[in-house]
Amino acid sequence: MPLWLRALCLLVLLPVAASAQDAETGEDTEPAVLIADRVSVTPDGKLIATGSVEAFQGTQKLTARRITYDRETETLSIEGPIRLTDGPSVTILADAAELDRDMQNGLLQGARMVLDQQVQLSALRLDRTEGRYSQLYKTSVTSCRICEEGQAPLWQIRARRVIHDQEGKQLYFEEAQLRVMDVPVLYLPRLRLPDPTLNRATGFLNPSFRTTSQLSTGVRIPYFFRLGDHRDLTVTPYLSSRTTTLGLRYRQAFARGRIEFEGAYSRDDQLPGTSRGYIFGAGGFALRNGYQLTFDIEWASDNAYLVDYGLPDKDRLDSEIALTRVTRDTFSRAALVRFQSLRDGEDESLLPAIVADVAYDRRYFPDRIGGELRLGLRAHAHERSSDLDVLGRDVTRITSDISWQRSWILASGLRADWQMGFAADLFRIAQDSTFPGTRQRVTPYTALTLRLPMIRATARATHFIEPILQVGWTNVSGDALPNDESGRVEFDQGNLLSLSRFPAPDAREDGPALAYGVNWARYGQGWQASLTMGQIIRETPQTGFSTTSGLSGDISDFLLAGQVRADFGLDLTARTIFDDSFDVSKAELRGGWIGERATLGGTFVWLEADAAEDRTQAVSEFYLDGSYDINPTWTASANWRYDLADTRAATAGLGLTYRNECVEVGLSVNRRYTSSTSVEPSTDFGFNIALRGFSATNGTERHVRSCKS
Repeated sequence: MPLWLRALCLLVLLPVAASAQDAETGEDTEPAVLIADRVSVTPDGKLIATGSVEAFQGTQKLTARRITYDRETETLSIEGPIRLTDGPSVTILADAAELDRDMQNGLLQGARMVLDQQVQLSALRLDRTEGRYSQLYKTSVTSCRICEEGQAPLWQIRARRVIHDQEGKQLYFEEAQLRVMDVPVLYLPRLRLPDPTLNRATGFLNPSFRTTSQLSTGVRIPYFFRLGDHRDLTVTPYLSSRTTTLGLRYRQAFARGRIEFEGAYSRDDQLPGTSRGYIFGAGGFALRNGYQLTFDIEWASDNAYLVDYGLPDKDRLDSEIALTRVTRDTFSRAALVRFQSLRDGEDESLLPAIVADVAYDRRYFPDRIGGELRLGLRAHAHERSSDLDVLGRDVTRITSDISWQRSWILASGLRADWQMGFAADLFRIAQDSTFPGTRQRVTPYTALTLRLPMIRATARATHFIEPILQVGWTNVSGDALPNDESGRVEFDQGNLLSLSRFPAPDAREDGPALAYGVNWARYGQGWQASLTMGQIIRETPQTGFSTTSGLSGDISDFLLAGQVRADFGLDLTARTIFDDSFDVSKAELRGGWIGERATLGGTFVWLEADAAEDRTQAVSEFYLDGSYDINPTWTASANWRYDLADTRAATAGLGLTYRNECVEVGLSVNRRYTSSTSVEPSTDFGFNIALRGFSATNGTERHVRSCKS
């Protein structure tokens, strides 16, 4: 039909098909519009549209083969195939229909409703009421693709009647029956489910099953409470023959922040007659003047609880509340931390369980001397609950630091960086007769660093190389101090040019030192890489470093660190330290590969035995994990942690997941081989199943099975 003729039909039918004002209420309503290839009017005043018929009313659009409009009854008689869309989320297909003028009320025969392109509801009859409610009789509901007429879907819910509340975004079932491969497996007299367009709704979430050596077979059945637009509560009973557990999760969003807490309370056979549980929480708020308030809470009733219940396997928990403010030229932070040890054999009373930190930094840019001037102030305190002498030592310190630094770039391309400064430390030590009372220390320092960056560019890549040389001097003078905070030192590319590589001011490097190294990098087609190598030479041996730190003595070990990234998905990062005999004391390799159908990640760690770092024997282990997409619906995964020093596996796991457009099934088995006084070797079997289409967490992927002839 020519465009001009269709437009003419539209102009003719506008006043006939609808009025711009409701005669009874007097309220303005959107007019209905009818467009067709052929239009005729019968002697009794009925308007008949045939051909490519389209009708519009507000957000609704209807297409059909034939529409008959009765002006006296203001009804539409429609012959299919019919397609009625109401906004972007609701589509109704039918064979025939009787609707009112506004398409808000009526009856559809042989109807099928599709919600958000996911869930389809097929019924013998569909009644529409007030444009909000749709009642479907003798209904089958599924999100699975049906390839042949009459073929049963993978799963479906059959019901005598289903009511869809389009405004409330809910589905109500009467006499519902869940069928898998057309076999009834569950009957429910009443059932309510959210439609796919609803993000949050009160109701049951997907259950999961778990079988472990300690807790036998159990099931988790979470129930979600929507407490409003900005908060919710999830209650998760976990029931088995050996435990009764109630899990809780509470979330709330505020105008300037949010909080989340989760935890559980358990009574089980592992510790009969003892209440067990855990609490994790986190939150953050944006305050006035740029301040940020953050907190996190971690607590467990005993050392084995997290492992027994498949929670994050942490051996030390920390709870912190902090107030932070960062601007262009200032940084301030105050934090209070509490630590809890879950390591067997550790006496928690001898650990600094309560730690307080305050930090303030400010920088200036003086015009007369140029460069950058920095002022810093640090306060720290930690406390042990033990009253024992030495072992129960408590420490409070205040550190002030002022430094100036400036850079020059010479005509040859050589860059020179000069810094100088002065630090003062004040310590108060309690419960330690070897370091009584107040202790003081001052440290002036200076350093000159020279760099010569050089670049060579080709058509395929750019190469960068930069030799580095630093001459530094520090002079630590004052009282002797205990080393409470700097017992673990790492030598890496981040502190190669530091004047003190101790992590805290309770220990400082002393005397002149020379640091040299080289940076190399390649950027270009196919792959890119970077490499750093360096060493430190001192005038006198430096005390306070462990043997395996690589920093003890007057000459440090060699540092070698690098990274390689390839366009085909490979990413490798490595770091090691070795002496002039090429004996390695520490090494670490991390890597990952992402392909079209597979992913692989791994870590290897080697740590030489060192009593100063509480390692009575060498640590040598690797961890691997990966997944492989067998086909678009099946994915296999595995993980393996192996202790090379003890020549035995530490953990191992396998997983298998089936996922398509309407169902997701996951199977997993995990084995923990290690044991301690509180944790025994265990095997964990997991099983979960989810019907996709009703969940707000289905994800963006929607693989649909193909129908093969």
